[in-house]
Amino acid sequence: MTPLDALWHVTNLLAPAWGVSVLLALLLRVVWRAQRMDLRKMVLWGGLGGMAAIGLALLLLGRDGKMAGYALLITGVSLPQWWLTRR
Repeated sequence: MTPLDALWHVTNLLAPAWGVSVLLALLLRVVWRAQRMDLRKMVLWGGLGGMAAIGLALLLLGRDGKMAGYALLITGVSLPQWWLTRR
């Protein structure tokens, strides 16, 4: 595997965390009118939580792509954003 292939693998592994984080932050702005929150802060914390959840899913499940891993990803993205909007 070349370094470019490794970069693409890591990018594709972490892309769902950041994509879900952006979508959830935008949805929170529209549905719950969380206008007072900084959108970049919500996306950053959600993405970091999603990355941690993907890492934990890899450790617990042994591979990516299992439904339990995706459930953990959604939980990892939503918990930091819930905490930010709660304040």
